[in-house]
Amino acid sequence: MKEKDRKFYLANITDRFVRGQMDRRSFLGAAGKLGLGATALGMGMGSRPFVMNKALAQEQMQPSAEVISWLKEVGKPFAGTTLKLATESTPPSNAINSQLKKYFEEATGIKVEIEVLPLEQVLQKLTLDVASSLGTYDLYYIDQSWAASFSQDVFDPREQIEAKPDLAMPNYNIDDFMPALVDGISKYEDRWVGVPYDIPIFIMIYRKDIYEKLGLKAPTTFEELYTNSATISKEMGPNMFGYAGQMKSGHYALECEWTSMLWGHGGSIFNADKQFSGNDEQGLAALDYYTKLKAIMPPGVDQWTWDGQGQAIAQGVAASMLSWGEFFPYFDDPTQTKVSGLCEAVIPPQPISLRMPDQCGYGEIPGVGHQGGSSLAVSKYSKAPDAAWIFMQWATCADTQALITTLGGGTGPTRTSVYDDPRVKANARVGAGTTRHLPVVRETIDKYMGSEPDLPEWAQISSDTIPVALGKYFAGSGGSAKETMDGIAQQVGEILKG
Repeated sequence: MKEKDRKFYLANITDRFVRGQMDRRSFLGAAGKLGLGATALGMGMGSRPFVMNKALAQEQMQPSAEVISWLKEVGKPFAGTTLKLATESTPPSNAINSQLKKYFEEATGIKVEIEVLPLEQVLQKLTLDVASSLGTYDLYYIDQSWAASFSQDVFDPREQIEAKPDLAMPNYNIDDFMPALVDGISKYEDRWVGVPYDIPIFIMIYRKDIYEKLGLKAPTTFEELYTNSATISKEMGPNMFGYAGQMKSGHYALECEWTSMLWGHGGSIFNADKQFSGNDEQGLAALDYYTKLKAIMPPGVDQWTWDGQGQAIAQGVAASMLSWGEFFPYFDDPTQTKVSGLCEAVIPPQPISLRMPDQCGYGEIPGVGHQGGSSLAVSKYSKAPDAAWIFMQWATCADTQALITTLGGGTGPTRTSVYDDPRVKANARVGAGTTRHLPVVRETIDKYMGSEPDLPEWAQISSDTIPVALGKYFAGSGGSAKETMDGIAQQVGEILKG
């Protein structure tokens, strides 16, 4: 099938799925066959937590004088242009849309329209735009797992820097983007598919007050995580449980948490022969551990995605979770939760053993710090690519990232220098939008980050095959652990053959 025809078909099935004319399983299977290696399509993903630091927003934090000066000068020829971006609800997009884009628009005369949509609708907009080559959207928000499918439809930022020196932002410094994120999110083969824009990643978050009350220390191993959690559930249940999971049957959230447990026990999803390996010795040990951990979680955990998991911490139902770091600034907001100032962040538990990438298949990188990042890119179909490139540089430069991080906390910056920015460090105090968890996020990205495999069929496997089978197992209707994992192996083998 020709590339243009493939993208027309992809756009068609995505549109049908979003309109409710195609069920999820059929969509995932068809999308995989058309080469879309997406990890999070149509999973009912709710809005991610974003807590604005209202006090700082009222102080009128704004771009630096040098940035404003550059915007005024470089933007003159493009005044009156309108740019469009469709994006998931992420901390960077929310901060830019609600607080920061006005400075860009005033300085350049360029208007920016940002549509904040569920992730599957972002995919719908992107695929339709690519298939038609209409250039309705000038900038693309690209989930890490879409990089392969859309790598030829966006400009490599390195090429833009070289080809358009007159539009290059002073001190933009593309080498400042964290290498692990460039490799794990924004590169496909030898191309950069935009630059790293957003980085949700698993860290360990726990209730320090409860741990201290019971004489416990922050868990550094999976065994300590279990024994601590069991102690809390025993001593403080049924009002307080030691750990909250994200274990909704059939949901990508369950696959994310299972993957972190699998990697932490020395396993991998695929072996070097590209065969499913969740049913090997390490995989079965991981599922046994996960089963024991579930037994001391709050009732109803098998109905929770990451949102329910986060609410269990926020409302004082559970004392710890291994999950997305962007929840931490939300927990610190005294107007939204019962736990402001009570939570602490540490790096994920150390793996019992860790399988190396060359022992895995499809580019899988084991690491307990499961990541799910995205890139920002300029579309090759844009009618105003130069204006879009100016906006993209501004939106992802160190100064703007520092403002985003300070105003909204959330996920970590994707640039190394921003972690050391005085504005970011000064906001490391208890309160809404705190940045006091970011040293842990930074260390996790640098040393403990895990990335899922990259293959077209992964959409179906990660968001249907694995979490549906695990859901049945945890509900008691899927057979033994070995039977469950062997069943997944068989299903994955059939999917890859077919």
